[in-house]
Amino acid sequence: MPRRTSLRRPGEGLSRAQLAVLALVLFLPCLLAGCGHVVGVLAPVAVTTPGTSRVDMLVVTTRAPSKDPGILFTGRRDLNFSVNEITVSIPPDSARRIGEVQWPARLPPNPARDFTTVAVKQLPPDKASGNAWLREHLPKSRTVLVFVHGFNNRYEDAVYRFAQIVHDSHADAAPILFTWPSAGKLFDYNYDRESTLYSRDGLETVLKLLAEDPQVSEVSVLAHSMGTYLTMESLRQMAIRDGRVAPKIKNVILASPDIDIDVFGRQFRDLGGHHPRFTVFVSRDDRALAVSRFVAGNVNRLGQINPEVEPYRTEAEKNDITFIDLTKLKAPGADLNHDKFAASPQIVRAIGTRLVNGQSLSESQIGLGDEITVLAAGTAKAVGTGAGLLVSTPLSVIDPATRRNLGSQVDDFTGQLGVRAGNASQQESPGAELLTPAAAKPEKP
Repeated sequence: MPRRTSLRRPGEGLSRAQLAVLALVLFLPCLLAGCGHVVGVLAPVAVTTPGTSRVDMLVVTTRAPSKDPGILFTGRRDLNFSVNEITVSIPPDSARRIGEVQWPARLPPNPARDFTTVAVKQLPPDKASGNAWLREHLPKSRTVLVFVHGFNNRYEDAVYRFAQIVHDSHADAAPILFTWPSAGKLFDYNYDRESTLYSRDGLETVLKLLAEDPQVSEVSVLAHSMGTYLTMESLRQMAIRDGRVAPKIKNVILASPDIDIDVFGRQFRDLGGHHPRFTVFVSRDDRALAVSRFVAGNVNRLGQINPEVEPYRTEAEKNDITFIDLTKLKAPGADLNHDKFAASPQIVRAIGTRLVNGQSLSESQIGLGDEITVLAAGTAKAVGTGAGLLVSTPLSVIDPATRRNLGSQVDDFTGQLGVRAGNASQQESPGAELLTPAAAKPEKP
C-alpha cells in the first residue's frame, strides 16, 4: 500500500506526553539562554546620546489597542486601522553588530547600547494624516518601503526589527510598517494564519492609498515568513478587483516565504501578466520552514525550494522572478536560518541599496562569493540535479543557541505540533508550473 501523507491539524493525534516533550525541546533552549526581553519598551524615553542614529517610521496596524503605553497594541484583532508615528534610537555601530536588534535588559533602556523608543505619536487613521507624514519623510527618490512581518511577532518585535532593517540597509525610502494581529505566542500558529487573512483587506487598502498618492513615485514591499502569505493575498485581491496590481508597486521582496508552493503558483497566476518585479530569498536549511513542510502534507514551502532545479528554474525565468539562494550562507545570529536576509550585513544592505530601487543583483555585487547563488531571469546556469529539494530536520537537532529576540527568530517554527521527527518522502511539487500568469497559460476546462 502506498504511504499516505498526514493532513491532520497541528497537534492532532499527539499524546499529552508527546506534546510535553515537544514543548520542552522548543522552550528549553530559550530557558537556558535566558531568552525574551522586558515588556514595555515602547514607552518613549526623552534622551539624546552622541553617536546614536534615529529611524522614523509610520506604523499601520489592524491590532487592538492596549491601555499600556509601553505595549501600545495587543495581538487581538480590531475592526479599524490604527496609525502611529514612532521614532527608534539605534546604538552607535561600535556598540552593536549589524543585523541584530539590541533589546534592553531592563527599563529604562540605555541608548548607548540598547534600541530605545524616543517618540510615539498617534495619528488619525485617515488619508490626510498619511499624506502629511509622507510630505515630511519622503526622500528625493519618492520611494516608499512597506514591511510586513512574520509569525509570532508582538507589536514591539515588528517595530524594532523594521528599525534594524531600515538602519542597516540604508534604504533610500520612507519606511512604513504594516503589522497584523499576531498573538506573539509559539503555539498560536493557526490564530496567526487566520489573522493574515483577516488583515489582507487592510494591507491592500494601504498599498492602494500609497499607489494613488501623487507624491509617491514607487512602492517596494518587503515581507518575511508568514507575512509573505498576507502580501501575496493582498496583491492577488488588488489584481482581481482592479484588473492588475497598481503600477507604482514595482518591487516585491519575499524573505523566507512560508507559502505552500502550489498556493504561491495560484496567487502569482492571479496577478496577471503585469506584475511587480519579484525577488525571493530561499534557504534549504531553514529549520522553521522544515517544520512547516512536514505538517503541510510534505508540499514544498516556497522559501526552501532549490531554484536551480526544474520546473522552478524555467518558470522563474519566464516570469521574471529572481531567486537568491542563501543555503550556504552562515549568517551570525540566524540560528534557525529563518531570517538570514536581515541578519547578514551584506544581504540587508543589498536590499536597501539595490532591490528597493528595482535594481538586479549578482553574486559579485553582494560580495559573498560562493556563499550565495543568484538566479535572475535570463542568467541561469545549467540545470541542477534536484538533490536539494528535501529538507528533513528532526526536532532533536534544532540548534540550542536561540537568540534572545525569540519572536523574530522562530517564525512559523511551532504551532504546528503535528510534526513527527524523521525524514519525509521526497517528491516534486506540481505547483511550480502554475507560476505562468493566466494570460499566458489558460485554464484547462
